[in-house]
Amino acid sequence: MFAHLKNIETAFKHIKLFSYLLIGACTLISCFALFKSYQAADLAGRHIYILANGKALEAFVADRKDNIPVEARDHIRMFHHYFFTLDPDEKVIDANISKALYLADESAKNQYNDLKEKSYYNNLISGNISQEITVDSIQLDMNQYPYYFKCFATQKLIRSTSTVNRSLITQGYLRNVTRSDNNPHGFLILHWETLANRDTTIQH
Repeated sequence: MFAHLKNIETAFKHIKLFSYLLIGACTLISCFALFKSYQAADLAGRHIYILANGKALEAFVADRKDNIPVEARDHIRMFHHYFFTLDPDEKVIDANISKALYLADESAKNQYNDLKEKSYYNNLISGNISQEITVDSIQLDMNQYPYYFKCFATQKLIRSTSTVNRSLITQGYLRNVTRSDNNPHGFLILHWETLANRDTTIQH
């Protein structure tokens, strides 16, 4: 009889141990399933589909800190594009300069005023001269704030009889500001100055 009770007690211990193991395994499986579900949901949330010209294009969401160097270089590139891409048309000049001045502080406005006082823009209009710029490279120091940059570019002054190529080097700093329609990258160029702007070649 005692042996029978002992067997029952031993069996009960085994069943209890098995139950604990089963509950533990179920808990682990449930936690793993929840973790994978949240992971899959987060991954799915980082995929955005944009409809363009009747086609669904996939885009990816990323933290801004991952894109700061890319956005900063594009901000610098767009500023130089607007400031130096000019045609012999007062409205075009005003429109481009206005866009550029949203991207920089008063240092850019001061350079614009200096050029205006020297009749630079009037000379472009009277001489039917177009001006284009190609940004060759941008050095960006992300180890300090505001972020220092140096921009190397090639300017073209296109006349009816010749094209003048100029080597342009500028420098400045970038600080963070609120994004807007006029400033989509959320940067502002500070203390912008021209280090070099000299003719390199003339094509007839």
